[in-house]
Amino acid sequence: MAQKYETSLSSIGRDIAFMKDMLNAPIEYCAKHRGFYYSEQNYRIPAGFSSAEDLLALGMARSLLSLYRNTPLFDAAQNLLDCITAPLAAEGKEDWYEDRIVVPPVPSAPIIPDIWKTITTGLKENRVLTFDYRGIWGGDYKARQVRPYQLLFDTGMWYLYAFDEERKAIRIFSLSRMKNIALAAGYFSLPKNFDYRSINSGSYFGVFAGQEKFKFRIAFYDESALWVQERQWADDQKIEETDDGVVMSFSSSQYNKVLEWVLSRGCTAEPFAPAALVNDWQGHIRELRKLGKT
Repeated sequence: MAQKYETSLSSIGRDIAFMKDMLNAPIEYCAKHRGFYYSEQNYRIPAGFSSAEDLLALGMARSLLSLYRNTPLFDAAQNLLDCITAPLAAEGKEDWYEDRIVVPPVPSAPIIPDIWKTITTGLKENRVLTFDYRGIWGGDYKARQVRPYQLLFDTGMWYLYAFDEERKAIRIFSLSRMKNIALAAGYFSLPKNFDYRSINSGSYFGVFAGQEKFKFRIAFYDESALWVQERQWADDQKIEETDDGVVMSFSSSQYNKVLEWVLSRGCTAEPFAPAALVNDWQGHIRELRKLGKT
């Protein structure tokens, strides 16, 4: 330890003595291993040695953990944060933020622990994975063999960003539609351009990225005009004010997500470009009219 922290043995000894005598740290000596250890596993340095802002930030992180409640990492992360923020409880300041700073729940899908464990092992060791998968349009499960690149999280759902060996292309798989996952015999090397963040084209519409980049122009009216200005949707977005709202221009390869986004605003959003988006939007409107007549 003295070598690691570039100090003397006597300094280490004085620090240990200070922690035992002044901080009441439960430190014991182990003759077998010739070293010191905490006899209470969950002991942490008292709150006075951490800033109030640091402890409060950690406490609020417990609330943010609710987004990950249905994943195997939730319990471990919750226990870790509980241990770190224990000094707040000792000062009687704990939990006030839990009812005052709230992360509303979002729809989510439970993740089977074996699927999570196998994927994270594949990511760590660069192992090829095999699993059966059902696509978004339903149908039968089909065998897939992939090189796992990254786990992606989007509004309560987890996805695997991977190279599909049969299709020789990048694909995104929902963990909730996998089964019979296993580590294959093969290993792989990560390519230089493996990172999902390098191909999402500077726009922020969730987990999706196509090969082609489009230039979008979309008008927003009524309450959507203010709503759209409150957020950063793309790095290059530009907003023009009009007599009846605003027009936003930006570029993105997340075509399907942008279409969903426009449709979600109902009659307060109208696409102007590209032509493909206008046609798809009009097609959905025609289908909605048919549903309304039934």
